[in-house]
Amino acid sequence: MRVRVDPLVCEANAVCVGLAPDVFDLTDDDELRILLPEVPPEQADRVRHAVRSCPKAALTLEE
Repeated sequence: MRVRVDPLVCEANAVCVGLAPDVFDLTDDDELRILLPEVPPEQADRVRHAVRSCPKAALTLEE
């Protein structure tokens, strides 16, 4: 599974960071950084939840 962010859509609300902090992080410039683009199996459920919870639908998954 791979997760991606559309930087033109992302508003850095950090919902994903709160749900999966091992995978997502915000830079000091409020840009979303994906720490683990290839999602480890043990993080899959959290990342799916983060993708569904993104208020701007800026995240996508490739399974």
